[in-house]
Amino acid sequence: MWFYFLLFFTALGTSAGTSRQREWAHHGSSMFADLTPKEMMAVRDYLWSCKELGLSSPRNKDLKKNNILLMELYLPRKHEALRALDRGHAKPPRQARVVVQFGNQAQPNITEYVVGPLPFPNSHQIMVFKGNRPIKFESRPMSLAEYEHIQNILEKITQKAHKVLLESTGFTFRNCTDRCLTFSDIAPRGLASGERRTWIMLQKFVEGYFIHPVGFEVLINHRDLDPEKWTVEKVWYNGQYFDSVEELVDRYDKDELIKLKLPEHDEQDLFSTYIPRGHSNTPTNIHGPKLVEPQGHRYRIDGNFVEYSGWSFAYRVRSSAGLQIFDLRFNGERIAYEISLQEAIAFYSGHTPAAMQTKYIDAGWAMGTVDFELAPGIDCPEIATYVDLYHYYDTDKPVRYKNALCIFEMTTGMPLRRHFNSNFNGSYNFYGGLENHVLVIRTTSTVYNYDYIWDFYFYQNGVVESRVSATGYIHATFFTPEGIHYGSKVYSYVLGNLHTHLIHYKVDLDIGGRENSFETMNLKYENLTNPWSPSHIIQQSRLVRTQHTTERNAAFRFGKKFPRYVHFYNPNQTNKWGHNKGYRIQFNSHANSVLPRGWMEEKGITWSRYPLAVTRHKDSEATSTTIYTQNDPWEPVVSFEDFIRNNENIDLVAWVTVGFLHVPHSEDIPNTATPGNAVGFFLRPFNFFDEDPSLTSRSTVIVRPGEDGKPKVQRWTPEVIGHCVSDKPFFYNGTYSSI
Repeated sequence: MWFYFLLFFTALGTSAGTSRQREWAHHGSSMFADLTPKEMMAVRDYLWSCKELGLSSPRNKDLKKNNILLMELYLPRKHEALRALDRGHAKPPRQARVVVQFGNQAQPNITEYVVGPLPFPNSHQIMVFKGNRPIKFESRPMSLAEYEHIQNILEKITQKAHKVLLESTGFTFRNCTDRCLTFSDIAPRGLASGERRTWIMLQKFVEGYFIHPVGFEVLINHRDLDPEKWTVEKVWYNGQYFDSVEELVDRYDKDELIKLKLPEHDEQDLFSTYIPRGHSNTPTNIHGPKLVEPQGHRYRIDGNFVEYSGWSFAYRVRSSAGLQIFDLRFNGERIAYEISLQEAIAFYSGHTPAAMQTKYIDAGWAMGTVDFELAPGIDCPEIATYVDLYHYYDTDKPVRYKNALCIFEMTTGMPLRRHFNSNFNGSYNFYGGLENHVLVIRTTSTVYNYDYIWDFYFYQNGVVESRVSATGYIHATFFTPEGIHYGSKVYSYVLGNLHTHLIHYKVDLDIGGRENSFETMNLKYENLTNPWSPSHIIQQSRLVRTQHTTERNAAFRFGKKFPRYVHFYNPNQTNKWGHNKGYRIQFNSHANSVLPRGWMEEKGITWSRYPLAVTRHKDSEATSTTIYTQNDPWEPVVSFEDFIRNNENIDLVAWVTVGFLHVPHSEDIPNTATPGNAVGFFLRPFNFFDEDPSLTSRSTVIVRPGEDGKPKVQRWTPEVIGHCVSDKPFFYNGTYSSI
């Protein structure tokens, strides 16, 4: 009898503990929520009231001004957050991280502040980077005001070259009606720290202008804060370099150069448009399959707190970098404190100066703020939950991005597991299968030409997948004969330039607590004397485990052999079978390094040396990059190599690099498609559970032969599913605006 009472009270205690953990996780989730519009306005008003800062609106076209560039949540220190998450203590005060540009002073600089407490801020303090590295003013991201001045100087340049452009392309930059030119700017902006020199590439301003270069590029020095002092340092036209626009025009008029003449532009044959063309073998009078929820959502959302099938987590979309997950738990047990996107880069090659110089480091373009509206039925299923996002970047009030994040449950069309047990005589003993349902949280980043689709997938069996799918327009340059070594010709005068995408993630693992260890597993062959036939040898694989305890020892270089398994585990907790409870990271990637170690721009992306590096957790090492790296990769304020240089004992913060090489081809016209262009990684349980946790799912179906010869179906969900289709027509607004 006492045994049954003990079981009862144990179960009761477990239930109460699980409920308490859920309550604390829910209680703490708001610590990670993005700033609300009211909080943004309060921070702005407070800083504007600090007269010593001398702040003005970024809308002012004057570059010699002090203004707020960026505002986003400042994360609490981890140990403070864990007190709220694990013990239900009071949450630390919310604070904002604010980037201020001080252009109106003798020595212009960028300063970052922590402002709080929210929602009624009354103090601010300066943030410093490791080693007190200063932020050079030239490393700041481009602002709308600076782009307006770029537009103005381009008007002057193209006015001088009007005849050249009109005769060469049929398009002009000014007074152009429907035959207008536009531009794309290239980064980094120079060849050394402290420079601000940008190559500008002219393109036809048509739908999909990114793949319409016209063979004219110009290098502008815009370091001075007085745009009247900006200069043209170089011009590239049809494969030829000139020291000035005047030299180009003079030699053009004298027929002393190789002139360019593009084919006549045909609006009816616009190769960059999405408008369907060619014969279709698919019926167009009926819709394709749609995702439905017969009885509604099976997940719950409360603010930024999400629960689904044993999973719970908090999320945010950091303005500077993008989607992040915090306090990830399964059945109340924490697996990771943080899984967050850090950076995305695309490094190019080519023959034109724009192609040679293009090394995009996308956090420098505020990658998190370009998460525009998602189209129902295309970007996400119609039945998804859509969430508005708010950002404060290069503005004087918050900007609302409508329906910029979506959360939905879907079936993958693939069983999570199944088995047909044949009786080898024309029938079966049983069939068993489980539907594979998964929760997805998704947002996008459209960084000019490229679109990144950012996903986290949460499976019923305790697996998490982080995935990025690349689409959008390729970055194309004007075709020259030498260009064929750097990509593929995709139109009569257009080269699709080869490039490598690399994505960097932070994975702060807390598997059943903070005391975690890291090991790798490989196989080696062993020879054994056959015990039942001593005259023979058995050769087989043997598992070899290697412990990694220091940061240098836990950093794996590209180009070196990578371990078969990378395993993170809690040495103090075991499952029912005596194995340490753990998770492993499984890569879906074709990444490689993009520049030789120590090469100029490579200094800003030293994380790209490693597919995996494991470090000690430090609040001072919160991110592997900054918004300043794009325009100053030569002397970055954050160098990831510093994280591992001191070779401390690791505390299981895994930094993961995934990516792929993209050699553009004709099928990238008009747009790069997502199939085959998705990379990422899985977090997979490895002895964390006693058995597959998806056994709790009631979506299982078992079929056995009945005594009457008819199949006997056993299921735990309604036999009849029913069907439903939305009667709402497609709608897409596509606007984003200040509130």
